[in-house]
Amino acid sequence: MSIPPPARRLASGALSARVPAFGNQGNAVKRAGLLGHLLTFQSWTLASRVLGLVRDIVIGVVFGASGTTDAFLVAFKVPNFMRRLFAEGAFAQAFVPVLSQWRETSSPAEVRRLIAHVTGTLALVLVALTALGVAGAEYVAHVFAPGWPAAKPEQFALAVDLLRWTFPYLLLISLTACAGAVLNTWGSFGPPAFAPVLLNLSLIAAALWIAPHLDPPILALAMAVVVAGALQLAAQLPFLAHHGVLVAPRPDPRHPGVGRILRLMGPTLFSVSVQQINLLVDTILASFLVSGSISWLYWSDRLVEFPLGLFGVALGTVILPRLSGEHGRGDPAAFARTLDWSLRLTLLIVMPATVGLMTLSVPMMATLFQYGAFTGTDVLAASLSLMSYALGLAGFVLVRILTPGFFARQDTRSPVRCAAIAMVANMVLSTALVAWLVGTGTGHIGLAGATALAACINAALLYRGLRRHGHYTPEPGWPRLVNRALVATLAMAVVLYMPALRVDVWLAAGVALRALMLTASVLAGALVYGVVLWLGGLRPRELRAPAAPT
Repeated sequence: MSIPPPARRLASGALSARVPAFGNQGNAVKRAGLLGHLLTFQSWTLASRVLGLVRDIVIGVVFGASGTTDAFLVAFKVPNFMRRLFAEGAFAQAFVPVLSQWRETSSPAEVRRLIAHVTGTLALVLVALTALGVAGAEYVAHVFAPGWPAAKPEQFALAVDLLRWTFPYLLLISLTACAGAVLNTWGSFGPPAFAPVLLNLSLIAAALWIAPHLDPPILALAMAVVVAGALQLAAQLPFLAHHGVLVAPRPDPRHPGVGRILRLMGPTLFSVSVQQINLLVDTILASFLVSGSISWLYWSDRLVEFPLGLFGVALGTVILPRLSGEHGRGDPAAFARTLDWSLRLTLLIVMPATVGLMTLSVPMMATLFQYGAFTGTDVLAASLSLMSYALGLAGFVLVRILTPGFFARQDTRSPVRCAAIAMVANMVLSTALVAWLVGTGTGHIGLAGATALAACINAALLYRGLRRHGHYTPEPGWPRLVNRALVATLAMAVVLYMPALRVDVWLAAGVALRALMLTASVLAGALVYGVVLWLGGLRPRELRAPAAPT
């Protein structure tokens, strides 16, 4: 098959020279370094997130925050939720450490055999699950939107129809995630990060050009989801072949490597998925609130997902193979240094991102989404839930950074305990806040706030666990770094506060003026933050990633 031009450029460096697939061929993870892999992953994630914002703008313009949009979002959330649970969550976190260990201790033929059996077993389970999901779409929709059958029967029926289209996406995107886990283990982070670009392009094209010809028009988005899943999977295959690990799937649950992964997946499934479970709780409870609540939460979450995906997911993905290797070599000092470097970057990125999202919540919502059917009322409602979600950005990111510290050691029990406490806290808080705010039109704010607080609880418990077991000890210099970041963030907040204060101006301004004002505000805030950090004495060499052992 032909490789799409972006993917071809992505691979140009790797394909320019013949590189053996196994053994001491020059480990790509060691050669490029953590920062290089992080920048590669972030570059394609940035492209995907920008296109994701364009996608959401287009959906907002074409369909608005309506019951129809809510129905699609529920139908899309179901396979996405399960994909994040089973594939990118539990499976990847269990598969990468085992595959890394297998690669270090086994022959190339045995490694390929493991990949074939893992892929085959995963595919077999996914085919069965997909068939059940399509056949039982009505029952699945009851779980994800229990408030609709009685209160909004037409909306519920539409969600069921759309779900039958979107559910096969679970099979395709989970296999894509499996391919991505293999590529990440081989130090190839670009192709998996590029794959979501294809999803966003498919949805944009469907909304603009296919939807006007269908009845209902929203059906175009559901069809595009399946097409995108096939494209994403196909885009990974040439890169697997280049590394010599493109093998035919052969199911074998009795293979020792498969058994080890399945045993790790049990507790891992729960611990890595708490954020998704909490967001699912938000969707379920929001189905009892006023129409548009699910859409407001969705668009708020999308903006929080931008820095989370660009930094938290990227960094967590990159450090997992590194931490797994350091643990496998019995080098606890290197293990701790890698975690410390990750946490320092997290502080410097998340602190200003949190303040920026909260301060510019209305300007961002108005600039990105106030078009067509997305009204000023929607902007104000969604901006409030965005502020609530932003309070938990540090928690969301830290969970992504800290859990690899346990999974790299194949310790799945500790994160489960932390996740269970956080999930219970979210359910209690969410239910109480919805009961208090239902009927006021502000219940979605409480749902977002409860999810944010639960993420922070989870992160705090994970951090305490790493410290208590001696897996992580902070390097010197943390108080000084925190003070620098705090002063720089406060200076940035002062710069952003004045332009964000005039809500009426943002809601009334034209498209070009809003875009110009938001761009100027973001650039000014970033410039002030960087300058104050520099004046405070921070230099790039202090953020250099720890060197990998040769």
